[in-house]
Amino acid sequence: MTDTIDTPEQEPAALSEPLRRALGERYLQYALSTIMHRALPDARDGLKPVHRRILYAMRELRLSSTGGFRKSAKISGDVMGNYHPHGDAAIYDAMARLAQEFNVRYPLVDGQGNFGNIDGDNPAAARYTEARLTAAAEALMEGLAENAVDFRPNYDGTLEEPIVLPASFPNLLANGSSGIAVGMATNIPPHNIGELVDACLLMVDRPDASDEDLVALVPGPDFPTGGVIVEPRENILEAYRTGRGAFRLRAKWEVEDLGRGTWQIVVTEIPYQVQKSKLIEKLAELIQTKKIPILADVRDESAEDIRLILEPRSRSVDPEMLMGMVFRNSDLEIRFSLNMNVLIDGRTPKVCSLREVLRAFLDHRREVLVRRSQHRLEKIDHRLEVLEGYIIAFLNLDRVIEIIRTEDEPKPVMMAEFSLTDVQAEAILNMRLRSLRRLEEMELRRERDELTAERADLEILLASEAVQWARIADQLRETAEKFGRTAPGGARRSRFAEAAQVEDVPLEAMIEREPITVVCSKMGWVRAMKGHIPLDQELKFKDGDEGRFIFHAETTDKIVIFGTNGRFYTILGANLPGGRGMGEPLRLMVDLPNDADIVGIFAHRAGARLIVASSDGDGFLVAADEILAQTRGGKQVLNVKDGVRAKVCRAVAGDHVAVVGDNRKVLVFPLDELPEMARGKGVRLQKYKDGGLSDLTTFTLSAGLAWKDPAGRTRTEPDVSEWLGKRATAGRMAPRGFPRDNRFT
Repeated sequence: MTDTIDTPEQEPAALSEPLRRALGERYLQYALSTIMHRALPDARDGLKPVHRRILYAMRELRLSSTGGFRKSAKISGDVMGNYHPHGDAAIYDAMARLAQEFNVRYPLVDGQGNFGNIDGDNPAAARYTEARLTAAAEALMEGLAENAVDFRPNYDGTLEEPIVLPASFPNLLANGSSGIAVGMATNIPPHNIGELVDACLLMVDRPDASDEDLVALVPGPDFPTGGVIVEPRENILEAYRTGRGAFRLRAKWEVEDLGRGTWQIVVTEIPYQVQKSKLIEKLAELIQTKKIPILADVRDESAEDIRLILEPRSRSVDPEMLMGMVFRNSDLEIRFSLNMNVLIDGRTPKVCSLREVLRAFLDHRREVLVRRSQHRLEKIDHRLEVLEGYIIAFLNLDRVIEIIRTEDEPKPVMMAEFSLTDVQAEAILNMRLRSLRRLEEMELRRERDELTAERADLEILLASEAVQWARIADQLRETAEKFGRTAPGGARRSRFAEAAQVEDVPLEAMIEREPITVVCSKMGWVRAMKGHIPLDQELKFKDGDEGRFIFHAETTDKIVIFGTNGRFYTILGANLPGGRGMGEPLRLMVDLPNDADIVGIFAHRAGARLIVASSDGDGFLVAADEILAQTRGGKQVLNVKDGVRAKVCRAVAGDHVAVVGDNRKVLVFPLDELPEMARGKGVRLQKYKDGGLSDLTTFTLSAGLAWKDPAGRTRTEPDVSEWLGKRATAGRMAPRGFPRDNRFT
């Protein structure tokens, strides 16, 4: 007996390749798949694969525009199971968009039920809604049964789907498209079919028509939600010439007279793809934050049509100025980008001009016409062959009946005796008895004559390119009658206008000037009391909080806040919260970090100068006009390092500076020893062995140095020669009676 040793099976050799090449190849495959099969539309029918499959599946379900509706769940299920192996939610979303009149200029799906609205509400679930095709969708698929386009196997090879639809009208431009691929994107606005047909007819007559000629017929987009296009004509022409550009689109509005000198703005059309609910939220936010002080209120009175009401704060407001500010600050004016990046012949992505897109559509229409004509020609030839056999049978009817009754195999006998083809003999044998009438022969001869004449016309059509273009022009005119300007919903909705030049008015000029008293607590809660109340009036604060800053100002003043991080922040006096409550935290109005405290808060005075200093004793002069911030983030003026904080900000009044340190030493030096800067660390004010700067003030030397004692009385040291010295020296101990907190105020 021999021992056997089991040998393990030989493992296949591992294939190795550089990671860079492996990633490159796989990423390229993904990119090409996204570009060609998901994100970019075909220039010929203007559809992406998902939309094309939805329409074809609905056609296979026989959901014609005049027939009944089917559940959307059934439609999306068929699309997913037969043609598009992706999520049913994505398919339903794509189908729902094709049914939304506010999203698609010429809807391709006729929806029944809740398919969403312009407020931004989502459609109901697919099990609740129903759909069928529209006449426009049927026009896109006209000729599918006549070999108009090529078909390919579906994803599992059990069915076939069209590669592209025949497309009776330029759907790419009529309904627009948008998508984001890998490394490229597309964004095409909707247009008016009547204008597109006019441009196509011009290109049929004059293939070399210029971009200017085409833009004269297609002056711009035609959005389903209307609106007013205010883009200059030369910019529109350049966009259509290059395939890239943008269109400024505004809401349509009018002034409604309410009598007695009062009025309101009524908005009846909003820009394309702007959700009405979010638009109203933004307008309400502008009113609340007082970014548009002359706008008092906004409300939505929309029913079937859009009706937004904007109320001015005063009847004296200029409506043009009000709307100019609203346009600048909200989505009542948008810029719709144009990027005509499409697939040419279904394969090559290219940014096309208006002329190139129309040329791709017309060339496709000619190919469809030729293929349909050839298909019809083949059908006519087959029918004529059958008709000739029928006529022979009628002329020899008795003999044909005798052969059929007596012969076991009548077909070859008939073919031999009457010189019939296989097709003719088979057709005679399949003929019904009821067709054996004398009148039928006359009908057959008439049908043969008509088909012969039609065949002659088709041969002329296929032989002449000029005849083909004439037929295409006739088809385009028929399309224009169905969907053009005179058809229901075919008139242009977006109109053109020049953007009115509204002068920029300072925000302060729109605010009613009123006195206020600004109060800021120790914990940073700020409020504006109406009127100029006494600065020593007792006020209420939150538990554990107390007053810190209080001063008089006006609603038109810019209130400046200086933080320990060396940044200045700006708030308009009119935007401060009212004084009825405890106010609001200042950190909600400006981006003051949590680790930064408030050094000072005051009303800005144009032309004034300030002195700022850090706890290290460095400082400089800065013009008040240089510290105003334009954003919530503030403006950095005093540069401070880690562990150093901004300490003092004082308005300059006098010719000398007095500085006191934590060590109670006071130094007085001339103001002109300090530089004036817009930003920086500054220069050394006083020298310290330990501790740092406590406080500083500016004063006139001849008037003496003044400070407040703990009882609130003002004391003055008329002769400060003992403390007078050079900047950056140590100074001498403070005068007798100087406050223990080492502060001048």
